[in-house]
Amino acid sequence: MIGRYLFCLGGLAFAGAAFAQDLPPGDPDAGRKVAGQCRTCHGLDGYAQIPIAPHIGGESETYLVGQLRAFRDGTREHEMMTVVTRGMADQDIADVAAWYSQHEAIATLSADPADAPEACIGCHGTDGIALVDGVPNLAGETNIYIATQLKAYREGKRVHEIMSSVSADLADDDIRRLADWFAAIALEIEPLE
Repeated sequence: MIGRYLFCLGGLAFAGAAFAQDLPPGDPDAGRKVAGQCRTCHGLDGYAQIPIAPHIGGESETYLVGQLRAFRDGTREHEMMTVVTRGMADQDIADVAAWYSQHEAIATLSADPADAPEACIGCHGTDGIALVDGVPNLAGETNIYIATQLKAYREGKRVHEIMSSVSADLADDDIRRLADWFAAIALEIEPLE
């Protein structure tokens, strides 16, 4: 079963990369200006300022472009992000994705790596830093944010060809355990030099 997920992820990463490539090249300096509208929730460096917002500094351009377009185009809905992205041109999306991806997410794992959630680490890494392009980092996200997203996948409020299947049979206790694992990882976000 895990092999099937990894095969699917390979296709997902390839499709995500193609999706990001149909944008104009992103300019990180212009993206820093666009990020001014993101800073209240996500911080200018991508370290979230509120517990219900994810850290986005150090995410891949592919992931950021995909999520911003999904919010803008209505395939993913969120009361704030849908409004914020509605007026974003493709160039704005490319620029802000370039800005945030120019940061490095550094995770410090204090727990025994053998205890990492097996169903998650093939894509999100033992330390919560994504191993697959187009997959988000989970290191240091709040357990509230992670649990909310897993429940949304489980209940069909969010749909993804892999995460919907992975989450379908998770009990609330399983979700809490997974969320607590990644939330306990220390995260720093630094600009790349």
